[in-house]
Amino acid sequence: MAYGNFTVGVEDYLPMTTKPETDFLDGDINFESALEDYLNCDFGELEEGTIVKGEVVRVDNDNVLVDVNFKSEGQIPLAEFLDASGEPAVKVGDIVDVFIIRKNDQEGTIALSYEKAKRMQMFDQLEGLQEKEGIVTGTITRRIKGGYTVDIGGVEAFLPGSHVDLRPVPDMDALVGQEFDFRVLKINRKRSNVIVSRRVLLEEERDNKRDDLLKVLEEGQTVVGRAKNITEYGVFVDLGGLDGLLHITDMSWRRIRHPKEMVQLGQEMELKVLSFDKETQKVSLGLKQLVPDPWQDINERFPIGKHMSGKITNIVDYGAFVELEPGVEGLVHISEMSWTRKLRHPSQMVKVGDEVEVVIIGVDEDKKRVSLGMKQVKPNPWDIVREKYPEGTIIEGTIKNITEFGMFLGIEDGIDGLIHVSDISWTKKIRHPNEMFQAGDVVQAKVLTVDQENEKFTLGIKQLTEDPWTHVPSIYPVGKSVVGTITNITDFGLFVEVEEGVEGLVHVSEISSKKIKSPSEMFKEGDKIDAKVIHVSADERRLGLSIKQLHEENERKKGKEYHSVGGDAAQTLGDLLKQKMEDAEEARGEHKQEAAEEASEKQE
Repeated sequence: MAYGNFTVGVEDYLPMTTKPETDFLDGDINFESALEDYLNCDFGELEEGTIVKGEVVRVDNDNVLVDVNFKSEGQIPLAEFLDASGEPAVKVGDIVDVFIIRKNDQEGTIALSYEKAKRMQMFDQLEGLQEKEGIVTGTITRRIKGGYTVDIGGVEAFLPGSHVDLRPVPDMDALVGQEFDFRVLKINRKRSNVIVSRRVLLEEERDNKRDDLLKVLEEGQTVVGRAKNITEYGVFVDLGGLDGLLHITDMSWRRIRHPKEMVQLGQEMELKVLSFDKETQKVSLGLKQLVPDPWQDINERFPIGKHMSGKITNIVDYGAFVELEPGVEGLVHISEMSWTRKLRHPSQMVKVGDEVEVVIIGVDEDKKRVSLGMKQVKPNPWDIVREKYPEGTIIEGTIKNITEFGMFLGIEDGIDGLIHVSDISWTKKIRHPNEMFQAGDVVQAKVLTVDQENEKFTLGIKQLTEDPWTHVPSIYPVGKSVVGTITNITDFGLFVEVEEGVEGLVHVSEISSKKIKSPSEMFKEGDKIDAKVIHVSADERRLGLSIKQLHEENERKKGKEYHSVGGDAAQTLGDLLKQKMEDAEEARGEHKQEAAEEASEKQE
């Protein structure tokens, strides 16, 4: 007969429903009674919601039949038995655990689940591990909001993001597909919720390692650690449960800008314990201390005056640092870069990475400082200029630059000579050098001073000829009558050129005995006048003239001639008094002349 999913033969069940075999052979069997007994027989303790063992009796393309010693086999979808590669993980004859979802004794049907059996068994195991604070292994399958899902033997667990590691994970997706150990934090069977943590295990591991490390750690010891965090001021190194700080100044004997120049995240390093405080558990580490200090015997290796080559490693406002050998840098101050160029910044001469020639000019072993010079590699051009162009030498050069106060002549490479505006001409009043010269003009000049200490080289053009004022006192003594041309008229007097380059001043008080409001009322530029010299000084370059005194002198001469013609040689008392008054007036005129000339110079 057919029953359920398989065929039942009555003869298969005779041992449970008939008399002894002799009775069966004699034909005394009641088949209806035997079938009734079969249908009502007890197949053992098969309760819904429990897990029982069953035998796989058939595997086809869609289902797996499992015999659990019930009236019929249970049919389970093949998908519950597929492995990771999609192939069936069971075969006929395998004994498997299955979960009884429901059964119907009347109809002889039963519903089973392989996955639910696995889940229930896994939940049992997880609860046991939770109680014992055990460890379970799982695989992170995907990222979700707030963390990850973890596959633990077919059970999906939630791994919060804060429980992934001891510190934030830079690449969250990189963990997907990786297998880790976890600690079960919480289980809810009804909701099928499981929460796990990896951080708890890492913390326990760290604490255990820290305790072991604290027992043996001491200053001066060499340890191995892994870089776990890099900052601008140093690297935090995991020594195995305890973090130590490798400060940037203890990373290398040479100068580095950032720890990343030497260390990468996760890099394993051998380090030296510089200091260790057991109470605060602070550890200072050193990397450079594992190699000899390159500053030892620095004075012997770098004597003053030694020529060396090095690479520019850093540029600052006040100079450039040059690496002479690994761990040893020297400073070239901006003032030691060039003999002649006035640099505003070292970058005008060098850039980072340049190979330069330097000279050792100072070493301080205690402060670990080496002073270098670049300009000392070549002779000081000022020494050459001093020897080549002594004072009084006449040279020829090209005007490179013209300013309001003078002109610069190119003499040697990087050295210019200055011709001040006052040294261009003895006689001409020059307001700006470009009145007479232009850049590019080739001119001759005389060397006036070579100041090597202050780096000043002054020249003069007018010094090529003799100062015309040198002979003025002998040519134009006081009392001499001169003829000149008015070159300028001011409120305080007349400027009169008596020869080229030599001017005298007729003060307004020396124009006439009569009171004059303004000299321009009587004269104009270009007029020729006669005057008398009343003051002369070559040092002060002053020549005082008087029209009035020359006129009065001429009048006196005329008067004397008149008395001589009249035959009256005797002087009267009136004549004597008049002469004395004229002499006093002449003296006052000289004082006024000097005052006027001083005022003129101030005005100029």
